[in-house]
Amino acid sequence: MDVPTAPPQRPGAWLRRYGAEPAEAEATLVCLPHAGGAPTFFRDWPELMSPEVDVLAVCYPGRQDRFHELPVTGMAEMAAAVATALVPLADRPLALFGHSMGAAVGYEAARLLRARHGIALSHLFVSAMVPPHRLRRRSRHLLSDAELAAELLAQGGTDTEVLADDELRAMVMPAVRADYRLIETYRHDAGAEPLDTPVVAYHGRQDPAVTEAAVQEWRRYTRGTAEARSFPGGHFYLREARRTLTTDLRERLLASVRPLTRPTGAARGRAACTANAPR
Repeated sequence: MDVPTAPPQRPGAWLRRYGAEPAEAEATLVCLPHAGGAPTFFRDWPELMSPEVDVLAVCYPGRQDRFHELPVTGMAEMAAAVATALVPLADRPLALFGHSMGAAVGYEAARLLRARHGIALSHLFVSAMVPPHRLRRRSRHLLSDAELAAELLAQGGTDTEVLADDELRAMVMPAVRADYRLIETYRHDAGAEPLDTPVVAYHGRQDPAVTEAAVQEWRRYTRGTAEARSFPGGHFYLREARRTLTTDLRERLLASVRPLTRPTGAARGRAACTANAPR
């Protein structure tokens, strides 16, 4: 887990904002961390996407300033709590970006936002996660602390110093184990209505668990557009690709919320001449 370097703003128990809220933001992007992850994983994203996009991150219970809360172990409870926390943000176009486990949580929260609150997302961005019907039954949440720590290190998303220290490892493992239990016991409702939200699926080309063929199947989960984009790297490709990735996210969000660019200069003049030409 990442350790925060500065106190973030707390728009409610579930959300963190690193830096001031941009006064003229045109859209809001909420990021959902991976299993064992924390909102500080996204702490530099506001600098890369502001001021047009207000970036927040979800803080799951059982970590950082929510350390003394019991971690959530079920997808239904997690998705419902996240969806409720997002409702006040719907005053401007709202999008979700979820990485790994966070992608599945984001998808289920998107379903609940629509069904319970009548809120349609501007985009759902899923990263390093196969679509729900592709998830395999696994039991890594039953491993010993040492074995589960080795699993985290193999994926490359956790601070090695934290896992190497017995005391620190003992502190973070309950939340890690809860996250693994959540995603490994999650079962998607096969009869669920597809979203109407555009879905973009990102993945690392060297990630053996998330292939190009698998991410293409996210198209089943929306009646809107569905795209896939890959980057060099493995499961945590976004560490090295964060500038390119955040630029892509920002451009997609702004393109969806801004009106079509009006013709300018010579192009406008030509259009006016054409419109006024005798017929």
